Amino acid sequence: MRTRIKLCGFQTEDTVRAAAQAGADAVGFVFYPPSPRNIAPAEAGRLARCLGAWQTPVALFVNPQPELVQSVIAEIPHVLLQFHGDESAEFCESFGRPFIKAIRMKAGVDLLAESARFHAAQALLVDSWSEAYGGTGHTFDWSLLPKPGELKQALVLSGGLDESNVAQAVLGLKPYGVDVSSGIESARGIKSIEKIEKFCTAVQKADAGLL
Repeated sequence: MRTRIKLCGFQTEDTVRAAAQAGADAVGFVFYPPSPRNIAPAEAGRLARCLGAWQTPVALFVNPQPELVQSVIAEIPHVLLQFHGDESAEFCESFGRPFIKAIRMKAGVDLLAESARFHAAQALLVDSWSEAYGGTGHTFDWSLLPKPGELKQALVLSGGLDESNVAQAVLGLKPYGVDVSSGIESARGIKSIEKIEKFCTAVQKADAGLL
């Protein structure tokens, strides 16, 4: 099975096009004002049109007002929603759209219980624990994850991934997909085309058994 690649936090056309050309399956846009990767819905809509026909734009929210979600859907009609805050299952489902729910992992988090609670999610995205919202740039203890096939949803691995460790994650954990933001940046919030290409290549080589 091929590992799906999600790259997140884009703000410029050249990097979105680089992600598309490198083989990303999904490209994420952040709608959370405290983040340096925050983008306006209209600008995200313009950038989403740079993706290929089979590539998915993803909208990342953190405890949003419903009006913000609706404005993004209006700009990007085929968008996949990703909720990264403390949203309830009912809130996530209320838009009638496919969605991903992010779970911040630490000892004591019952991912199987979260899987049941967010049973309507297309996937669970597991990330490193932080008191704040958003990525930390650090990995978490992967032994906290259940065995492949135990979750009701697809598992997307996030948290501290980059070109140096993503192949290990793919080979060892066999997630449905991997997600990266800071691991493909030259500075906080600034995407690196070189790192985008190297990350995607590492995943593709791992899938092909070339490592």
